[in-house]
Amino acid sequence: MKTASFTFDRRLYELLQEEARARFTTRELRDAYAKRLDGVNFRISDVRRYVYEQIRRMLRMGWVVHDEERRSRGQVYRLQPKPVHLQLELIDDGFEKSFKTASEPTQESSVQDHAAVPLEPSSDAEQHLEALHNEIRLDFLSSMGEAERYKLLLGDMPHLRDKVEAEYLEARDRSSRLLGHLRAIEKTLKTLSAAR
Repeated sequence: MKTASFTFDRRLYELLQEEARARFTTRELRDAYAKRLDGVNFRISDVRRYVYEQIRRMLRMGWVVHDEERRSRGQVYRLQPKPVHLQLELIDDGFEKSFKTASEPTQESSVQDHAAVPLEPSSDAEQHLEALHNEIRLDFLSSMGEAERYKLLLGDMPHLRDKVEAEYLEARDRSSRLLGHLRAIEKTLKTLSAAR
């Protein structure tokens, strides 16, 4: 399998290496992460959103799985061994960087007081979109590969249809959604470069 680069928050990685973290909830991980944000101004809701997004990324890569018991609140996740194809790139201040990127546009729009804002290409915005594009492309290829493998398994072993067809359909739907995300980002990048 082709090696894939996966940027990940160093603080979160260190938390997940602790023995007691084989099973966790978003709340538990959020609270532990918040304790490590020394000297950082934050809202707990922003930390929760950030931690949840990181868990979702890990789920897509197969590094984390849902516990057998699915819950609408307080979902338990189980940490798996790091997938062998993932080349981990640990980053410092991941929360601060993501929060800064997310908050900058809202500050600009509040200054404009709901007036139409002319499109100004920004290298920061393009870099962010490129990084997002690479991440979603990786997720898309992973989902497509998963769907293809399920389809092959169903062809080779039809007696497994009842057991794995739901997973196949879920992987196929996920691929379709991710393809939509990719197209939206690609169109936005084209719009930005055309506005130069």
